Amino acid sequence: MALLLEVIVQSVADARAAARGGADRLEVVRAIRDGGLTPPVALVRGIAAEVSLPLRVIVRENAGYSTNGHELPALREAIATFAAESVDGAVLGFADGGELAIHDTVRVLDAAPAVKATFHRAFDQLRDPLDAIDRLAAIPQIDRILTSGGAGTSAERCERLRTYTGRAHGRLIILAGSSVDEEMLALIGRTGCVAEVHVGRAARANGDPESPVSAARVARLRELAGA
Repeated sequence: MALLLEVIVQSVADARAAARGGADRLEVVRAIRDGGLTPPVALVRGIAAEVSLPLRVIVRENAGYSTNGHELPALREAIATFAAESVDGAVLGFADGGELAIHDTVRVLDAAPAVKATFHRAFDQLRDPLDAIDRLAAIPQIDRILTSGGAGTSAERCERLRTYTGRAHGRLIILAGSSVDEEMLALIGRTGCVAEVHVGRAARANGDPESPVSAARVARLRELAGA
């Protein structure tokens, strides 16, 4: 069974290249070196006008995994704006001291109650990820968790991803991302530990996050992920 391939993009040209290479879904960001921050709505509109792929848009105001009362109004405004553009979903999530910041996450989601969301790699900061899966699965809008699978070898990460998928038990999707290179992607495909993968550097020449997305690189990832 082919893996769903999600590619990070930060320009219309990136989106075109990802689509040509065979991406299934795009995550739209700016400031990719900071892990991705909220992009301008004009970029989201421009990408939507050029490609027909589903768009998930990050809603994040700083390079960390926490937020505060000063950022919340901007986060709420951003997710409401993207909802009006009929995006496939948002990407967000907050942690504080190794614990889920559920209140902040729900406060942002409440501004766009019809929008689905991926809880991003704040998940990898949590002390008890299995408990977090249960708590996040109880939030109706969250349908995915983006996670690296933690530290260790590719095999160790895949085994952890398998554990997370088992714990999710169909309530939400575990999306493997961060340092998913060709070797890791091939292993994910062989083990079937997740059904969806998320790539950034691997879709760019020389693994440079600031390089444009390469259609050829995406096509190679598509081949490894299954046709």
